[in-house]
Parts: sequence; C-alpha cells; structure tokens
Amino acid sequence: MQDNFRLGTWLAAIGAIVGLSALYVFAQVYNPMIHTMVNLNRAHESMSVHYVFPILGYLATTGGVLWMLAFYGFVTKEKWAWMLGIIACTLHLLAGFFPMVPAMDAKVFPLTAVIFVPSLILWIGLFFVRKMDWRIAVLAFVGGLTYVLSFMNGVAVIAKYHNSVGQDFVNGLYVMTQQVNWWGSAAWAVFIFALLSHRKWARILGIGAGLMAVLGGTPLAVVNAFEVQRFSLFALSPMLSIILVIILLLPTTRQFLDAWSQSKSS
Repeated sequence: MQDNFRLGTWLAAIGAIVGLSALYVFAQVYNPMIHTMVNLNRAHESMSVHYVFPILGYLATTGGVLWMLAFYGFVTKEKWAWMLGIIACTLHLLAGFFPMVPAMDAKVFPLTAVIFVPSLILWIGLFFVRKMDWRIAVLAFVGGLTYVLSFMNGVAVIAKYHNSVGQDFVNGLYVMTQQVNWWGSAAWAVFIFALLSHRKWARILGIGAGLMAVLGGTPLAVVNAFEVQRFSLFALSPMLSIILVIILLLPTTRQFLDAWSQSKSS
C-alpha cells in the first residue's frame, strides 16, 4: 500500500519545528526546575533533574534532526521516511512526558507539554500515512507505554539512590537496577521499531525487554510499597511488561507475528 507522502510531509515539517524548539525549551526549564525542587526540600529529586533533563534534551533535539531527514524523505517519496518519523516521535514522547511529572508535582506549568502533546498527535497521524494492522498498532502503543514507564523507573532510582545513603543494601540495590531499567526501556523502543518494520526477531526482543523491565522495576516497586504502605506506581512498568511477555509467548501471537514478518503491508 502506498504511503500518503503529502500528509507525511506536513507531519514531518511540524515535527521538525517541535523537535528543534526542544533545545530552547529544555534550556528554559532546566535550572528553574532544579531550584524549585531544592526550595521544596526535595534535593534528592533535583539530582534526577540535574542528570536526566540534559539527556532528554539531547534525545529531543536528535528527534528534530530525524524529522528534518524524514521531511526530505517524504518530499522525495522515500519509504524509509515513515520509520524515521516513528523513531523521532518515540524520542519526543519520552522527552516531552517525563519533565511534565516533576513540574506538575511542584505545581508549575509543564512547559515540555509543547513537545509531548504535538508528538502524540504526530505519532497517531503517522498511522494514517501508512495503514497498519490495528493489532500491530495496539501492540506498538502498549510497548510504547512500557518504554516510557521503564525509563521513569530508572529516573526514580536516581533520586532514591541519593535519598538512601546509609542504607547499604537498599542503596546498592538502586545502583544495580538503575541502568537495567533504562536498558529495558531502550529495548522496548527498538522492539517498536522492529515490530513496525516486519522484523521476525521483534518478538524475541520484546520478551527480553519485558524481562529486563521486570528485573529492574520490581525491587524499586517492592521497596517503595513498603515505604508508602500502599500500591506503588513504580509497579506499573514490571506489571505491564510481564503481561506483554506472556502475550508474546502465546502460540497464537507467535503465528500472527510470523505471518506479519513475512508480509510487506497490512
């Protein structure tokens, strides 16, 4: 099925503007958010901002460049332009969403919503550029949720680490699981790209991504549940991951994805 290159061109132009503006958005919010967290006596959370916001800014700016390349690809009617748009949107959704969480928690305007909201619309719009089996689209969307949640668990561990100095085992546990959460998040992102590209190995990668997210997120969720004496929101990533792992292990899912990997269009 032919891509809608005209629609793709318009989406890519908007995405490029959003992505390139991210450089200035993150420069605007970086130091004020650190100061806000310190003033709220949450210095350990300011450390997460200190380390993570620049990483997200780099990813968002990279997404802007990818959108520019996608714009060129759509104009010249290249099939690879669509996947570049998907990758750019995936980066922007993460970069735009996480900074909104500490901002809203501190009751300040979440400025990175100007990145997240347009990117969510663009991500949906790309599925009108290239028609896709709705089951694949849903699986990619749920994988995207897990990708964001796994990343956020990795961020939370940074703050927890700085707030648990003196608790040797717990502090060491945070150190050992921080990158595991981020590796799981990265694996979920690649799973999305591989799935939408009809790659047969996407299913195995998804299983591995889920296991990484479970291993990285479960200790954080358990410790936090004991701390707050209620259900921990950090449990969402490992819970959603294990559900996806079970789905990907089902024989019917394997047959469906094998057939999908052999097809060139929905």
